[in-house]
Amino acid sequence: MHLFFIIIADILQVIIFSITIFQFIISLAGYKKGKEDTEEKHSPEKSFAILVAAHNEEKVIAPLLDNLNNLDYPKELYEVFVICDNCTDRTAQISSEHGVHAMERFDDVRKGKGYAVEWMLNQLWQRDRQFDGVVVFDADNLVSGNFLHEMNNKLMNGHRVIQAYVETKNPYDSWVTLSYAISYWFMNKMWQQARQNWGMPNTLAGTGMCFDSALLKEMGWNATSLTEDVEFTARCVMRGIYPTWANDAIIYDEKPITFRSSFRQRVRWIRGHTECAMRYMKPLLSHAVRTRNFSEFDAALYLFQPIRFLFVAAVWVMTYLQLGTPLYTHFPFLKIVPDWAWIALNIALFLQFPLVMLLEKRPLKSYWGLILFPVFQFSWFPITLIGVFTSKNKAWHHTVHTRSIRFEDMKE
Repeated sequence: MHLFFIIIADILQVIIFSITIFQFIISLAGYKKGKEDTEEKHSPEKSFAILVAAHNEEKVIAPLLDNLNNLDYPKELYEVFVICDNCTDRTAQISSEHGVHAMERFDDVRKGKGYAVEWMLNQLWQRDRQFDGVVVFDADNLVSGNFLHEMNNKLMNGHRVIQAYVETKNPYDSWVTLSYAISYWFMNKMWQQARQNWGMPNTLAGTGMCFDSALLKEMGWNATSLTEDVEFTARCVMRGIYPTWANDAIIYDEKPITFRSSFRQRVRWIRGHTECAMRYMKPLLSHAVRTRNFSEFDAALYLFQPIRFLFVAAVWVMTYLQLGTPLYTHFPFLKIVPDWAWIALNIALFLQFPLVMLLEKRPLKSYWGLILFPVFQFSWFPITLIGVFTSKNKAWHHTVHTRSIRFEDMKE
């Protein structure tokens, strides 16, 4: 029994250390400029249906609709559809007043963004006018004026699923929103940009997504879990369709201000990720092993947040066992990976965050967020455990948005 424990501990150390190093090496490609800099630019040609998912968003939707009505793209090539999903406020009325399509949906059983998008796509395919691409936003977003130009270029260059750069709309509202901002600055550069540079699949983020309409009709949406973006990404990768990255198309997303609302939102994310892991991880890993496809192997690890967070937690635990307790003096097998390697790995992982902020030329005040950022990161561990063990709870809880922010208000 003692020998069995030693073997398991050694195997876990090697796996945890190796996979973390693997992910770290991949992230280094994020320091390079993106491949989109070399892609061909095109004149506006593709038409777009812009879908805005909204549930009781009367406080925040007007700035987005003003924003969308004034994009730097020919007006005749896009239309805006607001999915007023089980709304009991003035969301539909405000949408109509802004001259966009207010599509009202009422369903007490199939609740959530995934179901709302699926319903809207079915409505869209029945209309006389058909569009080349479909774009999905959340009601609290703002969008860079060049967004559709960038998506037009991507579609014209043969890409079929595109994710935009996700920026935080309200980074300085609280330490929580600043922690979100730091996380997304890191993810954009060291995960999304890096994977695009390696030719690996990018991951959809739930908003700022663009899809080739023909692909949606071929595949069907069928992404109705609590994390519909993760689910659709997995289905694409299994088909050999790799989502790509549009670094110059930016969407600004409102983040929860309080830790309590952030905690609840992230528990919902983990529940959705866990459901997707149970459905898609085994076939994706099996196919990756059979075909020796590192891109699919990375996608399997990256798509499912519970696995990634538990590995990060394991790195911290292993480091603590070796450096912070006398256990390793009694159990030499805990030192199969030397002390200096664990220390170097932890330092390298943390230093990536301020380095990304430096490269992205973030203002000095943003660095104050690094003080409490470890608290935010550490909170992922209890959130992950709660989300995994309550993954059967598929109740969708709406994140309330209250900050009616316009572009002129976002001055760093």
